[in-house]
Amino acid sequence: MKKKVFAAAFIALCMNVFGQSITKEFRIEKQYLNIPVDMQQERQKVHFLLGQDTLTYSVIRIADKEPDYWVFKDVSAYKGKKLILTFTEQVAGIGKIYQSDEIAGADSLYNEKLRPQIHYTTQRGWNNDPNGLVYHDGEYHLFYQHNPYETNWENMHWGHAVSKDLLHWEELPVALFPDEFGTMFSGSAVIDKNNTAGWGKNTMVAFYTAAGKKMTQNVAYSTDRGRTFRKYEGNPILGPDRDPKVFWYEPTKTWVMVLYNDNFFAIYNSKALKKWEYKSQVKGFFECPEFFELPVDGNENNKKWVMYGASGTYMIGKFNGETFIPEHGKYYYSWGSQYAAQTYNNEPNGRRIQIGWGRVEQPGMPFNQMMLFPCELTLRSTPEGVRMFCNPVDEINKLHKKTYSWKNITGEELNDKLKAISSDLLHVKMDVEILHGLGLEIHYRGNPVIYYDGNFNRFNGAPYICETPGRFRFSIEMLIDKTSVEGYVDSGKLFISEGLKKAKSGDGLRLMGDLKIHSLELNELESIY
Repeated sequence: MKKKVFAAAFIALCMNVFGQSITKEFRIEKQYLNIPVDMQQERQKVHFLLGQDTLTYSVIRIADKEPDYWVFKDVSAYKGKKLILTFTEQVAGIGKIYQSDEIAGADSLYNEKLRPQIHYTTQRGWNNDPNGLVYHDGEYHLFYQHNPYETNWENMHWGHAVSKDLLHWEELPVALFPDEFGTMFSGSAVIDKNNTAGWGKNTMVAFYTAAGKKMTQNVAYSTDRGRTFRKYEGNPILGPDRDPKVFWYEPTKTWVMVLYNDNFFAIYNSKALKKWEYKSQVKGFFECPEFFELPVDGNENNKKWVMYGASGTYMIGKFNGETFIPEHGKYYYSWGSQYAAQTYNNEPNGRRIQIGWGRVEQPGMPFNQMMLFPCELTLRSTPEGVRMFCNPVDEINKLHKKTYSWKNITGEELNDKLKAISSDLLHVKMDVEILHGLGLEIHYRGNPVIYYDGNFNRFNGAPYICETPGRFRFSIEMLIDKTSVEGYVDSGKLFISEGLKKAKSGDGLRLMGDLKIHSLELNELESIY
């Protein structure tokens, strides 16, 4: 009812206030509307109307001259119906919007010059935070902050992709659209196995922040494996915090929600996912909360809880379902481009799988930013105490195409052998020791990508404590893609992610410094497309 009233009010507003507004009607016969975008054009507000039942809006730089690129809207759900678009400004591009069963530029899709080949990127537009990571019925769901209409941040929707193996992703239609409460900000998803909310067993339930005049927490649910969502008629359920992370706490048969508010995370409880009761708070975190339990050194009888925010700095402690008591931290495990990482609920093998937003520009492309490679988080004992480690998921081995390996050679000898390898999709594992001096640099295309300064004890600028004092020997694992590098130092004690700089040479991988390579394994990788 709220949607119908809002739609009717908007139509009246268009007729009475925006008498000169421009409209374009489509009888939907194809899967997509293709829309031309000019990045020099001012944004204008576009409303999408379908009778009185569907209404959303976005601001779009519709081209008035030659478009920089084309974006699309999937309208397959509306076939046979009349879709009305209203515009605030008359530009030539309005007349160029057309229906098709292919998106404009489909012939080059996933083969673009700077398209990452082992990481998820959206077909068109912008992505940032991963949202709603949940496993259900054989599929890993990846929702994410998404602007479908531009390569810059705006128009927050929830994009959607699924994978059966955490490698190969199928992009699905947008899952959540802006509405009367605002645009769709970050959140999470759960599987309601016991029908606590009354929408049916194994319903997928998404929690998200709507960013309107104020922030509110809202719910949507899906009974068709996440393909379509219905927003709860009782929305909003909470406010004014943001970024709800929800999970099931088995000892008390209770749902737990963690929300960001000012400089702290607030913890709420619920029995049925609709009404929530405040319980406690934890100071010292900023946005995008994540909270989960892990065994220490794989010991199921010794578990600790980990809480982190968007920056990845984390605390380790105890949790009783209502209150988190930090015991250690804050520490950091990641450095570089990663932000707002989230982990999977309901992972079938009990792993804590994480995907982070990789803040990596893709210049000149009709898409921007990326998701980092999925990794598994663990807690392990170190000489400094228990710490969180991050490693690429084992599934990476399925992409191995050709493998090279060497043992007990110098850096100079290794570099001679690496000259023959030209692939730009690499998975590398090395055990390397600095014999003389305090420096180690791994170069790619003429630029340092992983580098250690033993004087200041830093990897890529991140402070780092060597496992064995006085001996500069490291295990380093690397993933190299078209536009990014990810490094895992000492079995993932430190995770580094960065965008690749413009190539200075055609050289592939090279190691710099007075080094002994105890072992190095290099794998050329297949594309996920």
